[in-house]
Amino acid sequence: MNKFPVFLLLLVLGWFSCNPDKKRINEKVISAEQDSVQQVEAVSPVTFFQLEDSAAFPDAILELYTPLGNQVFRPGKVPFEFNVKNFPIYEAEIRTPRLFNIINGGDPVGHLSPIFQKELAEGTYRVVGYLVDEQGLALKSFGNYVDRDFLVGESRPFPYSAEPYLALNLPRNAQNVPLGEELIIDFLVLGGDMKLDGLIVQVEINDWSYEIDHMAPILVENLPVGDYQVKVKLLRKDGKELEGPFSFVTKSVFVR
Repeated sequence: MNKFPVFLLLLVLGWFSCNPDKKRINEKVISAEQDSVQQVEAVSPVTFFQLEDSAAFPDAILELYTPLGNQVFRPGKVPFEFNVKNFPIYEAEIRTPRLFNIINGGDPVGHLSPIFQKELAEGTYRVVGYLVDEQGLALKSFGNYVDRDFLVGESRPFPYSAEPYLALNLPRNAQNVPLGEELIIDFLVLGGDMKLDGLIVQVEINDWSYEIDHMAPILVENLPVGDYQVKVKLLRKDGKELEGPFSFVTKSVFVR
């Protein structure tokens, strides 16, 4: 079942298709004969690329008032209270979620209000809250996103770790990508700076791979019809894997 909201998919795909003047950068073309998995031969080679940077809302601020760090809640409805500054989340014409959160590396959930509740069982949780632009892409300037660990029931905090980790906005698990449209991979790196800390993000789509050393959406075009495992890893530039439970994310994607 496709869990990705149709309206958001159309917004994202529409934005990329309506921006032909943006320069493609960091392009990697993979010849069709390298694909040993797909049964349908690609008409054009699979290509990874990015578009020129155009950071939106660099002054937008997202704050998290509840939960506090390692705050303990009873199992059941857990309250969340965000505060948004310099960003049009409160305007009446905003009809689609512009505030999203990810809990323990799962799929993002959008909210029209910065105050809401979630039904949670006993456990240890990490929430990542972030803002998205009109196209559903995560804002990536400092202050556009926030994270917090908290507890539900008689649970223990995550072991202390100063290492950065990933939050994956796109794709969503079990997302359907129409044949001929680009697959978009959109991520955040929290708890560190990719340049200063010498980090890369490695993307693997079945047998194909691509690396990037900064936060920016990645586009993949000419994927043949098929089922794909999209693996996104946060690594040191020497290839060493980072410790912690959220430095690696896997999503299933279907091209139809």
